[in-house]
Amino acid sequence: MTSKVAALPRWAKLLGVLAVVLVLVLTGLRLVHRLTDVFGTETHDRSGPALLKSVRDLSRFEAASGNFQVVVDLEKDTKYLPDAIRGTRTLYIGAGSVDAYVDLGQVGSGDVRVNDARTSATLELPHAKLGDPTLDTDRSYAVSKQRGLLDRLGDMFSDNPNDEQAVRKLAAKHIGEAAKDSGLTARAERNTTDMLRGLLRSLGFKDVKVSYGT
Repeated sequence: MTSKVAALPRWAKLLGVLAVVLVLVLTGLRLVHRLTDVFGTETHDRSGPALLKSVRDLSRFEAASGNFQVVVDLEKDTKYLPDAIRGTRTLYIGAGSVDAYVDLGQVGSGDVRVNDARTSATLELPHAKLGDPTLDTDRSYAVSKQRGLLDRLGDMFSDNPNDEQAVRKLAAKHIGEAAKDSGLTARAERNTTDMLRGLLRSLGFKDVKVSYGT
């Protein structure tokens, strides 16, 4: 029996030792989780007060907002290593919104024309634009995570295990791309036109014309 063990190659011995260490580590982690469940945990919020860093006057008219949901399937592989050893795959549901706005701050004095009787007004406005996608963390979540052995070991010694930053960025990118094809800017321009017509007609203007893209 001793001769068979001695005949094993060195890499096989190291693999066996690694397997034993891994079992001991996982057993210890399970024990810690069980002790946590028994004794319970407490959460203390010791955050400081929020500080006002800057104040900006906004001239955007937020004319439309779209809610989107995307399924992100992000897989990272390592060459020459099987996924069971090194690799990750995350299935993530990303929910977020994109606002469409008209920047009224770009409207100059020559873009607004009013007749002498103040009954007719013509406004030339810039086209509506899309804001940055905003990911709703309360409605976004990971459906499944698959991680190789080396990735799991790395998470044990990492300050931020199960980092979802990459998959969140990808979800926000897809949401932004979907917003471009959704007709959200056209809807924002229609809403802006309706708002301005209603406002000016309440001030006595009977004929109000609004155009975009001068």
